[in-house]
Amino acid sequence: MTIARPLITLLASAALAPAAFAGSFTFGLWGDMPYEKNNDAQTTAAVIRSIDNSDVAFSIFDGDIKDGSSACTDEVFTRTTKTFNGMKAPMVYVPGDNEWTDCHRKNNGGWNNLERLDALRKLMYADSRSFGRRKLALEHQDAPFVENSRFHKGGVVFAQVNVAGSNNNRVLDEKECGSKSARTAADCEADNAEYAARNAAVNRWIEESFAQARQRKAKGLVLTLQADPGFDLAETEDLDEAKTRGWNRPESGYKDLMDTVIRETKAFDGQVLFVHGDTHVFKLDKPLYAPLDLLPNFTRLQTFGSPNNHWVHVTVNTRKPGVFTVRPVMVKPD
Repeated sequence: MTIARPLITLLASAALAPAAFAGSFTFGLWGDMPYEKNNDAQTTAAVIRSIDNSDVAFSIFDGDIKDGSSACTDEVFTRTTKTFNGMKAPMVYVPGDNEWTDCHRKNNGGWNNLERLDALRKLMYADSRSFGRRKLALEHQDAPFVENSRFHKGGVVFAQVNVAGSNNNRVLDEKECGSKSARTAADCEADNAEYAARNAAVNRWIEESFAQARQRKAKGLVLTLQADPGFDLAETEDLDEAKTRGWNRPESGYKDLMDTVIRETKAFDGQVLFVHGDTHVFKLDKPLYAPLDLLPNFTRLQTFGSPNNHWVHVTVNTRKPGVFTVRPVMVKPD
């Protein structure tokens, strides 16, 4: 059963009724499920049914197809592929940290997490199109960064990038390298090399996406990734990211990302909807830069996640100044 809640609009003056003109459309956002440790199978199935029974043109999953303390096997990828391909509308997948970055943890099986990233790319991106019974054509970045994708619809550019939790696979010191992990010092050096290469590729993809948006005179750009860069809430159970690794700190694996996003947003006349998961708490706000110093065309949308398995419905109306109207959809299993 789906329970509709009042609309949350990006502009206080925007009307609450859905857009009525022919150029408008809707899409869904969800992620961070199912978590086996939270017995999410039933609630995740209910979320999928709710999305299938809605009016969305497509949905985007913003990472974490498993919990962070379960084995990182190929079977997780193949099972998820089958689930995603069973969905009615096109479904675009963005990687999360639980399916590759954190696989070095002993409770994940002590895998080489870079090998898991290679497997993810081969198994989850074998088709250049989206998942779903209906497919959506996607543009992908050149190998090996094929998980970074892009498409356009109705005056909006949609860009997806592999920016994961756990500090984006950037290892800061020897203690962090070996904590609850099967990694060696050489593994952590390889992780930092991977981070540097992927970080550069992600920033190029974001810059190119904004360039396309400006060229097309797009009214909006939706950027989706998995990680919470550290706007406010803790990313892990024992580490307050907001205090120790907020996006604007030099040791953050997200500083380059956010510097690029801020620079490109300031040079873009349209609205930017920055979508991420990782913290499992629905939030819609303007976190840049400070309460009295806003970047007015930047809005952050943080999606639900286990055990709060719900999804977010977004209406696009490029005739409205705010472009995006956001509604959380609360789902209960039948």
